[in-house]
Amino acid sequence: MKPALRLFVTVLLLAALPLLQARQSAGSTRPITIQDLFRIKQVQDPRISPDGQWVAYTVTSTKLAEDKTEDRIWMVPAGGGDAVPLSAEGVSSNHPRWSPDGKWLAFLSARNDGKTQVWLLNRLGGEAQKLTDTPQDVSNFAWSPDSRRLVLVLKDPTPEELQAAKDKSTDQAGDSDDSAKDKKPKTQKPWVIDRLQFKEDTIGYLDRRRTHLYVFDLASKSLTQVTSGDFDDSDPAWSPDGKLLAFVSNRSLPDPDRTYDTNVWMVSADNTDKGAHITQVTANPGEDRSPAWSPDGKEIAYSSQLDPKLFQYATHHIAVVPVPAIGGQPSEARVLTLTLDRNSSDPRFSPDGKSILFIADDDGTQNLLQIDPVTGKITRPIGGRLMLYSFALSKSGEIAADIVTLDRPDEVYTLINGKLDRVTHTNDALMSQLKLSQGEYVSFKSKDGTIVHGYMYKPLDYVPGKRYPTLLRPHGGPVWAYYAEFSHLAQLFAANGYVVLFPNPRGSSGYGEPYCKAIWADWGGKDFQDDMAFVDYAIAQGVADPNKLGVGGWSYGGISTDFIIGQTNRFKAAISGAGASEFISLYGHDQYQRDYYIELGYPWEHKDIWDKLAYFYKVQDIRTPALFMGGNLDVNVPVLGGEQMYQALRALNRTTELVVYPGEYHEFTVPSHLEDRLKRYLAWYNHYVKGDSAPASLPPDTSKIEMKSAD
Repeated sequence: MKPALRLFVTVLLLAALPLLQARQSAGSTRPITIQDLFRIKQVQDPRISPDGQWVAYTVTSTKLAEDKTEDRIWMVPAGGGDAVPLSAEGVSSNHPRWSPDGKWLAFLSARNDGKTQVWLLNRLGGEAQKLTDTPQDVSNFAWSPDSRRLVLVLKDPTPEELQAAKDKSTDQAGDSDDSAKDKKPKTQKPWVIDRLQFKEDTIGYLDRRRTHLYVFDLASKSLTQVTSGDFDDSDPAWSPDGKLLAFVSNRSLPDPDRTYDTNVWMVSADNTDKGAHITQVTANPGEDRSPAWSPDGKEIAYSSQLDPKLFQYATHHIAVVPVPAIGGQPSEARVLTLTLDRNSSDPRFSPDGKSILFIADDDGTQNLLQIDPVTGKITRPIGGRLMLYSFALSKSGEIAADIVTLDRPDEVYTLINGKLDRVTHTNDALMSQLKLSQGEYVSFKSKDGTIVHGYMYKPLDYVPGKRYPTLLRPHGGPVWAYYAEFSHLAQLFAANGYVVLFPNPRGSSGYGEPYCKAIWADWGGKDFQDDMAFVDYAIAQGVADPNKLGVGGWSYGGISTDFIIGQTNRFKAAISGAGASEFISLYGHDQYQRDYYIELGYPWEHKDIWDKLAYFYKVQDIRTPALFMGGNLDVNVPVLGGEQMYQALRALNRTTELVVYPGEYHEFTVPSHLEDRLKRYLAWYNHYVKGDSAPASLPPDTSKIEMKSAD
């Protein structure tokens, strides 16, 4: 399909049309269904124009019949009005970025079965033009301040990619000889491994190809590599004068694969030695990320994790560091958010340079905070019980943000002159049809008196004084949390008559470093107590039926499910997705060799700790009917973990089942697989928790099985 894009003149005409929204009365709403997951459109990555007048963003739609998703770029007036598409249907386009002069909108797209490249749209109108033509995919880019160059993030090309580019060049020159081309099917070559970190989910086996920075000149279309070496470089940021590039890289010696020690570095944007001479900006032994220059170019703000021994359990802070001279040594940094003790990320200087805006993970929410680096005073430009995923600033300080609430999926909001407005209405028509459970943020005491929080959803037919089947859903991570955001899964379970519990036990982010690190090398200890305390709370409130309890989660939520059913038989059913309960067998098979070493030590040196965490060895005590799931390509938490549990329970003649999804990594992407998984969730819980007569196990093909929500 020809990738036609709307003219900006057309945009202005369409903006004058009245907004048509489907409105239905509360009496005609219906429960949410599995199919609604694929009707919900994901709104992401808002980017406000330099003049603060427009917001470009992406909308992801699911086409279940075609088993695929598609991204389109849209635009809406920052002050509110009709949103209009900028990219055509039939081809995915994403990562929109305005040029600093406001004349262009660049974005990423793979068209005509080619590589992902940068495309350019003139704000005055016309179709998008392909800007770059690299042998490999462009994974990221950023505009220079003068709008004349881009910095591209490119992974070293494979020999096959280089050959394809050479063949293409030959064909375009008219010198191709089809008869000379090799028509034989190519045999896949073996992987030769020589790295300590040799696996990564969605990639598989890693080689020595690395990700580096390249400067692309728009006028000459020349490409200059500015970083190199056996390191990965990311997060590029231009200095205000366009002379330097700050970036993030782990260049720790003797081997970056042994640590998470990323630092901020900088390199001349005009260098021609592929970054042989770079300058280190930060020297913190933990993770430093997301560099952002001050408007005067004298300082860089960034996110910094101070304690490398705690790695993921340590709080990320906002810090600033003076920019060193080229070739100089790192200056002493100032950490600004120590007293806040909340994970803080994505710092940006305000246009006047007098404050820094950033996202903070706080108490089951993510808010936009602003700090004065001189006084340390913190305010919340966008606060409340909501989830703010990303934000962008105009040159005059207007803000566009991606915000989710408990009752609404992602939409674009703008903050102009202190007033927060929702300016997109992507899912309004669908949401007006749905009857939703009102998620409640609750607090309760754990076994040792610790205050724990979580979100509770009651069934749509909830009547005070009546008890209902209840599902406990531990979250992934472990360092993550449940937030004040719309959850199709919670709403689906509530629509089918369940109380749903989303706990934030110890190990969760948003409650301070001591709370987070409380499960260090003790998975299934305090977090198990906190999870059980939520169940006890729901029972004490007269909401949960103690005789109809289910549990299940994905990733660390699956690991939690395994250690929960290894310690108690109070649940009538369990579903463990991408879980594990014996970790020595995963060492060297998954991607977490650094994490294991930092937290547990090597298994041959600390077998007692590894065995302590292996609830697999309590499998003989498990009586809970358990369903195990996973993707066959997952190297985050490989399906091996579920296979082991299934095999053991089957050997013990316990009620169990294993479902493996082909071609899936840790996070599923195939719509039909997502649909199938939800159908199996409901069938398993309905049968074993509710006691329904319908079978718990479904046939391999569930495409023709309808799962109806309760009224």
